[in-house]
Parts: sequence; C-alpha cells; structure tokens
Amino acid sequence: MKPLVGIIMGSKSDLPVMREAADFLDEMQIPFEITVVSAHRTPHRMIQYAEQAADRGIQVIIAGAGGAAHLPGMVASITTLPVIGVPIKSSNSIDGWDSILSILQMPNGIPVATVALNAAKNAGILAAKIIAIQHPEIAQRIRVFKETLSQKVLDTVKDFDNLGYQNQVK
Repeated sequence: MKPLVGIIMGSKSDLPVMREAADFLDEMQIPFEITVVSAHRTPHRMIQYAEQAADRGIQVIIAGAGGAAHLPGMVASITTLPVIGVPIKSSNSIDGWDSILSILQMPNGIPVATVALNAAKNAGILAAKIIAIQHPEIAQRIRVFKETLSQKVLDTVKDFDNLGYQNQVK
C-alpha cells in the first residue's frame, strides 16, 4: 500500500524523536515514508518533496525540526496538504523555544499544526486522526487506542484507592 503519511526531519539527529511518530503509525497500520529533508541544506529537495507529496498519495506531512525550525512552515507554504510540525530540542537549540516559536508563529495563510516539544507521537496520533476521516478501519483502531489510554488511568485510580496516595511512586 502507498504511504499515506510523510515523515520528514531536518537531519538524522532528529530520528530518535521522530521515530515515535513512525512507531505509532506502525501500531495503527498506517503506511508512511520517512526521510531527511533539510530546509537550509537541501532547499531544492524540500521544494520537490512538498510539491510531489500529494501526487504520490501522501495525505498528511509530519515535519520535525530543531533550532530555527523552518522545515514545517516552508513545506506548508508549498503544499496544500496538512502539515504537522514537531519542534525538536536539538544540540543547537535555545532550550527548544526557538524551535517551538519558529513552528508555532506562522503567518496567516500558512498554518502548521504544532505539537509540544519533542512530541512526535502526538504528531503521529493527529496524522492518524486526519486520515481516519476517510478510513473507518483506522478510526476504529484509534478508538481502541483511546480506550486503552482511558483504562490505564482507571487502573491508576484503582491503585490509589487500594494503596493510598502515600504508597504511589514519587
């Protein structure tokens, strides 16, 4: 099956964070592609990727970047597809705030859905929800995932009720 989600990142060093989006999409059985596309070092590759993604069947792009973090916004300025930005706290980052603000503060007309710092899993979940609009089987898998989240909290409530708050991990 053709990839429905494109996962791109500014450099290979972003992979430990971006892998979480890929892992979630794998869990949901959503085909994806993953590659490095640098806005600053390979601008022509970035333009080509953004221009051709929809024609290849991609429905959502997840773009992760650290530092100046121009990749998500630049891709969003080129494609008509929804772009989800993942700000990454990189080695040259100012505590991650530079990445967050570079992705979050887009001008009107070029929206980028932005998740929390290093929250690639949330980007994968959001991409899955967008794709689920047209794929009921994916929507069902997301429902099961959400029920699992709910059950984990309810199990914690039982622990609190049985053990008391004093015996919980600090």
